[in-house]
Amino acid sequence: MMSILSALLCLGQLWTREGAAGGVAAPPCSWGTSGFGSSSGWGPDGRRISSDVRMQISHMDSLPGLSLGQRIHMQAGSYSKPSLSALPSPVVTSGGNVTLHCGSGEGFDRFILTKEGDHRLSWAQDSEPHPSGRSQALFSVGPVTPSHRWRFRCYGCSRTRPQVWSHPSDALELLIPGASGKPSLLSQQGPIVASGQSLTLQCRPDVGYDRFALHKETKQGLRKSLVLQPQAGLAQAHFPLDTVSSSHGGRYRCYGGYNLSSEWSAPSDPLDILVAGHLPDRPSLSVQPGPRVASGENVTLLCQSPSWRDTFLLSKEGAAGPPLHLRSEHRGWQYQAVFSMSPVTSAHGGTYRCYSSHSISPYLLSPPSEPLALLVSGEGP
Repeated sequence: MMSILSALLCLGQLWTREGAAGGVAAPPCSWGTSGFGSSSGWGPDGRRISSDVRMQISHMDSLPGLSLGQRIHMQAGSYSKPSLSALPSPVVTSGGNVTLHCGSGEGFDRFILTKEGDHRLSWAQDSEPHPSGRSQALFSVGPVTPSHRWRFRCYGCSRTRPQVWSHPSDALELLIPGASGKPSLLSQQGPIVASGQSLTLQCRPDVGYDRFALHKETKQGLRKSLVLQPQAGLAQAHFPLDTVSSSHGGRYRCYGGYNLSSEWSAPSDPLDILVAGHLPDRPSLSVQPGPRVASGENVTLLCQSPSWRDTFLLSKEGAAGPPLHLRSEHRGWQYQAVFSMSPVTSAHGGTYRCYSSHSISPYLLSPPSEPLALLVSGEGP
């Protein structure tokens, strides 16, 4: 380790960004000797980690006696910040590996990835072109363990201004699930929301966690997980997700954790957020034998649409659980689903709406049908 550090010093490859928290060592955007071209780097626990980085830079704690006069200071903040995401997901099992993707539309020539915390490390990687025209770099990190917190940011820089870095990306923290008690995840607005509506998700634990993380599952992985500290005196976290758009539809889980540990709780049960109003054609909803029935009768709710839909959903106003799902059937000129309630009780009374969806975008729904009020009276024979 020290021989590599000595070589770095001799080659002038060790640099520090002006004002970096804790003095994180990192390379400039220079294209002289590229360093050590190794396919592996050093992890925060002193072991080698699999990596695509072109240059390995260690933290300042390993460099006694190096004065500020021996470093070239970097200017930060002259370019817009890049994005940082984890592939396939920021949720990583203990001992697993993950790829961090740093990308930007600025056309950077190089990206720098920094690991924050007690074991501060930085890596540099030449950018690669993307078909979209964006520049990007991939950093392979692992194996990750709960003995350290895995919190990263990345920066971009250009060879035309090698001493100038971009603003830092938003922080990305890897989540290492453990076995402690799982919290519950709720939507204050219910599982079905409309575009333009505000949305807040609430993570409630059975034990007193110090921090909470919200993760959205997608095929590509979430660009980041949201990590919050609960407000003083509260044992739960509220995640405001701003104004709802189609991108908010999906499956969410939350985790609880302690400030002194990088390990998180077991995940909450999944919560599906469905966004209504993104398909044309409002379905219709009807009831047989009628909207007023006696307890014990057999009731069916019929949801229909003239347009092709492969799934229909039935929701009850005020219900905490997810809506009912049924595959559609093609009957005549209509696509439909029949929801049976047999026999009905007073608990079935309430206001119902139905929606339609496609399996290719299961979290995006049609507008709701007109509301249907079902009145259940008395006791059946």
